[in-house]
Amino acid sequence: MSNTRTRVRRVGLAALAVSAALTLAACGGGSGGHEEHAAPAPTASAATTAGAHNAQDVAFAQGMIPHHRQALDMAALAAGKASSAQVKDLASRIQKAQDPEIRTMSGWLEAWGEDVPQADGSSMPGMDHSAHTGGHSAMPGMMGDEDMEKLEKASGKAFDAMFLTMMIEHHQGAVQMATTEKAKGRYGPAKAMAGDIVTAQNAEIQEMRKLLGQ
Repeated sequence: MSNTRTRVRRVGLAALAVSAALTLAACGGGSGGHEEHAAPAPTASAATTAGAHNAQDVAFAQGMIPHHRQALDMAALAAGKASSAQVKDLASRIQKAQDPEIRTMSGWLEAWGEDVPQADGSSMPGMDHSAHTGGHSAMPGMMGDEDMEKLEKASGKAFDAMFLTMMIEHHQGAVQMATTEKAKGRYGPAKAMAGDIVTAQNAEIQEMRKLLGQ
């Protein structure tokens, strides 16, 4: 009888051990389940961040992207057409500063579910065509097609003078747009970029005026 009771006791203990193991496994699975449910948290956070903007932030990004692209087009011409090393250096710095800003602003618009201006300059669906083409009335400082053609045909010192004169006007337009964003925008990173644009481009305006002897 003693041996029988011992075997029964051992069987009972073994059953308890299996039950405990199953319980722990179930808890582990539950923990994994909780981790899976927690995964969307970054998305919710991203949505909250993306939502912390207003119409001015959208207008700033959608306007400044093509504005920057034109500055890059102008700066690209300087490498082969400018005679002044200072002009070439300035153009290089403009490219290095504004190209990353274009990518950043494009990322904002994508996160917000807004249209990103097309690289070919054509208007986007749902947007005022006159705001981004023709006279560029919504984007101060933008050069017209005739101005860009003149710059493309110029070279040497004539190019230097034309480039600096046009880029001063272009920068002044960007500063105006960025000042509006600083005053009326809501999205922190956009307002910070606007502040950087105002500071950097005002400094470059002064530099270009000195190069022109103004």
